Amino acid sequence: MANITASMVKELREKTAAGMLDCKKALTATDGDMEAAVTWLREKGIAKAVKKEGAVAAEGLCAYAINGNKCVLFELNSQTDFVAQNAKFIDLLEKVGAIILNSDCTNTEEALKVVTDGKNLATFILEASGVIGEKISLRRVTVLNKNDDQEFGAYKHMGGRIVTVAILNGKDETVAKDIAMHIAALNPKYVSKEDIPAEAIEKEREIILHTALNENAQAAKPKPEKIIEERIVPGRLEKNLKEVCLLSQAFVKNPDQTVLEYVNSAKCSVVSFVRLEVGEGIEKQEQDFAAEVAAQTAAFNK
Repeated sequence: MANITASMVKELREKTAAGMLDCKKALTATDGDMEAAVTWLREKGIAKAVKKEGAVAAEGLCAYAINGNKCVLFELNSQTDFVAQNAKFIDLLEKVGAIILNSDCTNTEEALKVVTDGKNLATFILEASGVIGEKISLRRVTVLNKNDDQEFGAYKHMGGRIVTVAILNGKDETVAKDIAMHIAALNPKYVSKEDIPAEAIEKEREIILHTALNENAQAAKPKPEKIIEERIVPGRLEKNLKEVCLLSQAFVKNPDQTVLEYVNSAKCSVVSFVRLEVGEGIEKQEQDFAAEVAAQTAAFNK
């Protein structure tokens, strides 16, 4: 039996918005398996919101750089938001983007090895950290390529807290930009239902089935299980899948039409997209605010 710690309970609570006691029960029931505990809570109908990316904590900015048919997106992290707004950090962000864009790298590991002015990018960033006075790190790099008949749609929100780039068939800059803005706002996971892995669909179906059966067992007039499996579950599954697919979402600038209807009306189609948000999946380092203030006061009084 796994030792269920307070930090594990806290992490599960942050992922699901469930109560502390329920989180402890879920972890106990699943022998400390975090993913299984999330599923357990959903099946019980307890989890209100599953934050799949985990706690968003790291500061910094995301950015994109485009040259012709090539686009790079990346995340540059700092320890505090204050540094992320610093002119030196912004300058570093632009230089890193240019270095990556002008290289042949395709991922973060390769990007850090790119040599510029006699030093690799990892060293370049490390030296910049010393000048800025805070640890800076390159976390995620994605490279996109399109052809001449396609269009990049790029959007930056809150100075780079969120960046999105979509590739569309059809040369319409306005539509491409609109789609990028929509992705930033509604955070779809896939372009369409056809892009969802079969195992992900099956897992969602099982969760919905268990939830529906639990609800039915507590109902005053339970329905036959056949109705649950053949009518209720398929309907809920379809609704959930539509919510995570870009083309089936209500278009953010006109909720009366779907994204698919919007791009079709412009004779375009969505090929792919990437969305980066600062700090996805990084656990925030907790600080005792009162102790921090006391320490700063003591330093000023010296």
